[in-house]
Amino acid sequence: MGSRRVSAGKAALVLEDGTFFIGRGFGAVKKVSGEVVFSTGMVGYPESLTDPSYLGQILVLTYPLIGNYGIPEYDYDCFGIPVSFESTGIKVRGLVIQELCLKPHHWTSKKTLDKWLREEGVPGIYGIDTRRLTKKLREKGVMLGILEVCGEGEEPDIDRLLGEVKRVPDPNKTNLVAEVSIKEPIYYERGGKTRIVVIDCGVKAGILRCLLKRGVDVIRVPYDLPADEILEFKPNGVLISNGPGDPKMCWKTIETVRSLVEEGLPIMGICLGNQIMALAMGGDTYKLKYGHRSQNQPALDLKTGLCYITIQNHGYAVRPESLEKTDLECWFINANDKTVEGVKQRNGPSFAVQWHPEASPGPYDTEFLFDEFIERAQRAG
Repeated sequence: MGSRRVSAGKAALVLEDGTFFIGRGFGAVKKVSGEVVFSTGMVGYPESLTDPSYLGQILVLTYPLIGNYGIPEYDYDCFGIPVSFESTGIKVRGLVIQELCLKPHHWTSKKTLDKWLREEGVPGIYGIDTRRLTKKLREKGVMLGILEVCGEGEEPDIDRLLGEVKRVPDPNKTNLVAEVSIKEPIYYERGGKTRIVVIDCGVKAGILRCLLKRGVDVIRVPYDLPADEILEFKPNGVLISNGPGDPKMCWKTIETVRSLVEEGLPIMGICLGNQIMALAMGGDTYKLKYGHRSQNQPALDLKTGLCYITIQNHGYAVRPESLEKTDLECWFINANDKTVEGVKQRNGPSFAVQWHPEASPGPYDTEFLFDEFIERAQRAG
């Protein structure tokens, strides 16, 4: 199970507005910078930490006790896809929690959260007031920050960190998708009659599992693969995955999707894929104040009036007014803040949603959207 005490010393989290928190360090003795965001999910920390959409971010978990069911081993299914994680390797730059459990209890647990972070070179801080931190991020919006974990007996230099945090680069101004997308196509053969191409912008393993368990063949391709090369695979449909950062940095994917829409192929977008589809078809996106990162976001279907509880992890959204002159119409809105949660083509087979219908973690209420997408792909094929 690993050590029941952490080997790191004190730690500090410093925000760009000059706010700082001092606590205990765990995981790697290291200094990192990134965008400080929060998630209100109560479970699923192994899945969240390995979600590629969190690349470039320091994640604050609001649930007070984290690590209580430990960390399993990396296990893989027959396709080489992680079973208990959403990718291989932690993707967050740092982790912020209130209380760290060093005596986890679960039949799959093989190590503590502290040991896992230490093995993967990721720093963490605990013992701070995460409620105060979260209220600040809600009021002022997400901020850039520095997380430093010191060695035993060492003290963080707050004055130095307050100077450094003013020069922290914004990860969203870089192409984060390029860091998590694959470099060459990967084939997942089920021997089915339906073939789906997944544009990998940082795809969660749960999306691949949801497609494969429905008996379709999947070809996972890099985010920047041109449309003509995708069409050479003769797909029945194309799925645009989730991923990190600003969707406008993915201009190659946007161009590809624009061409695929013109071909009339059924396309499904998830999370970042929703934003990319909107941009490809003439819409616009903007950055949310603090984003949606939780397992209980209400997505209201404007056609049926049904409201689904969904898991979300995104910092950008589609501008609703930008859809008016496009072939897209708003399908779902968030019942809390009325932001766009899904779009669909007025005169075509494509649609996209801002949440994660594959869950992992979170509710499975909207997994039926994969069935809808595959049915459209089969009709088109």
